[in-house]
Amino acid sequence: MQPSSRTDNKQSLKLMLVLGFSLVLASCGFQLRDDYQLPASLQQAKLSAPQFSEFAKVMRERLVLAGVELVEKDSPVTIRINNDQLDRRTLSLSASGQVAEYELIYRVRYELLQEQREPQQFELEVYRDYQDDPNFALAKTREREILVGEMREEAARRVLRQLIAELTETPSR
Repeated sequence: MQPSSRTDNKQSLKLMLVLGFSLVLASCGFQLRDDYQLPASLQQAKLSAPQFSEFAKVMRERLVLAGVELVEKDSPVTIRINNDQLDRRTLSLSASGQVAEYELIYRVRYELLQEQREPQQFELEVYRDYQDDPNFALAKTREREILVGEMREEAARRVLRQLIAELTETPSR
């Protein structure tokens, strides 16, 4: 074989592999993460939340990234964040009796308000395990902050998915 035909064969093989993987991904229903199909009623919404809420900031970003136009005036759909809180529960103790591991619990309570419908209340929880070590207090504090940030992101994604599911259902329930 000539060198140029060997190169052509390799390129053809690569192209066929890429096309094959693309076909497999498309046929299994794969979608990019956070690629939402918004119902018509969620194209525009109002987000109401307590002032200085970190979760509200994350939720606003998530809604805008999903394609929701956030308005300040009255809207047919209002998402009211009632509260978000972080709790922790002891999972294990070290031999010296100090806490070695916590379970962090991030809880969000919110309401979906729609014109001519009763308000719907929702609550969700996100869990993470966190190992504590008093010898590395500063590093562990930073690790905990990162975990809480990830938990807020996960909660915001779940809220958005719940909203989409609720607003996609038929109104004749």
